Amino acid sequence: MKTIPSPADLALPAAAPMTTVRWRIFLILLLLTAINYIDRASLSVALPLIAPEFNLTPAMEGLMLSAFFWSYALMQIPGGMLLDRFHTRGIIGAATVAWGLFQALGAASHNWLVLLLTRIGLGVAESPIMPAGAKLNGAWLTPNERGRGAVLVDGGAPLGSALGAILISGLIAWLGSWRLAFVVAGVGTVLAGILAWKYIRNHPSEHPGVNEAELRHITEGNASAHAAAAKASLPLRELLKDRSIFAMFAGYSCILAVFYGLLTWMPSYLHKAHGLNISAMGGATFLIFMCGFVGELIGGWIGDRWRASGASPNLVMRTMFSGSALVAALCILAAAYVGETVAVISLLCVAMFFIRWCGMYWCLPAIIGGPSRTGVLGGTMNFCGNMAGVLVPIVIGLIVQFTGDYFFALIFFVVAAVLIAVFSSLIDYRERQF
Repeated sequence: MKTIPSPADLALPAAAPMTTVRWRIFLILLLLTAINYIDRASLSVALPLIAPEFNLTPAMEGLMLSAFFWSYALMQIPGGMLLDRFHTRGIIGAATVAWGLFQALGAASHNWLVLLLTRIGLGVAESPIMPAGAKLNGAWLTPNERGRGAVLVDGGAPLGSALGAILISGLIAWLGSWRLAFVVAGVGTVLAGILAWKYIRNHPSEHPGVNEAELRHITEGNASAHAAAAKASLPLRELLKDRSIFAMFAGYSCILAVFYGLLTWMPSYLHKAHGLNISAMGGATFLIFMCGFVGELIGGWIGDRWRASGASPNLVMRTMFSGSALVAALCILAAAYVGETVAVISLLCVAMFFIRWCGMYWCLPAIIGGPSRTGVLGGTMNFCGNMAGVLVPIVIGLIVQFTGDYFFALIFFVVAAVLIAVFSSLIDYRERQF
């Protein structure tokens, strides 16, 4: 006797749950950015040992700390243009392997000039990574996910700075040599570059791990934004007349003036002004920058949730950027007047927690420039920001050398933080409708 199938038997199979490849991509980018900053921070951590070996004055220390940023800044715009023209995946893989090699080569330096040249090479190799993150942000994430994507990429800066302080100082203590520590860091970077090349793809449709549900989520979520970008056929020279773009460039320059200033000079500040040895200095630096990493993730989550609730992008971004910058300015100002070491470290932890909310600046190139301009706008923004990386370590070195202490260096950071609030309030954060 033939049985009649039940309704349950006739039911369509349940749809497969959406894959999360896009978030794994951004976790790999977080890893790469963290390694990027571990390698940058290695010189700052090792400088108390390198300076007497190479007979460096404070001004020469500032020159050494700034050398990385010369080539890194100058390569931002060409790197962004390459990303708009060629495949992001291949550029990320090649760049990561190359900077690992330069990091390891630094161990062979027999004088300050050779070490300076390896730092310049490191800057060239690292230059495409942040614009590449902005490029993948526009390709892989929907508008309500871009804040979290931006802070995952940019969050590698405080995470890498925190881990760099503890790892490099630990390696130096364990191996008994800053040179061997540089070699270990370089080899680790090369391995990470191979991993990134094997997993990352330029677009969700190219990745074998992306299922139909995730691909539909990304393409449908970006449909309106990409349609608006398709109408935005203005030449780049016309786009650059937008006031928001120049405010974005200026604001990001001030963000990196504060962050790079602390990244390059804070270990020496804690060592010389507060008497911390290399182990205590590494621990304090780890704590301060780890607070920045946690703050950046929280800031990105708040920004995306606030926007998803229907709030105006201008209200969300202006409030978060300007408010966090002003809190950081107050904390750094207080640290300039407080002599107790624990209080200074606590104030710097709070300042770093809030200043890193500004990592969401990295979703702006995709919002303002659209898919075809994200790379060049991200590269130009990073060029402007990293010019601060060129100048600030030298300026701080001169301030310390001529004043004999770090008070006016901290005041310099206070002024830069206030300017972040000013420039951030001038940006229009709405999707462009040209």
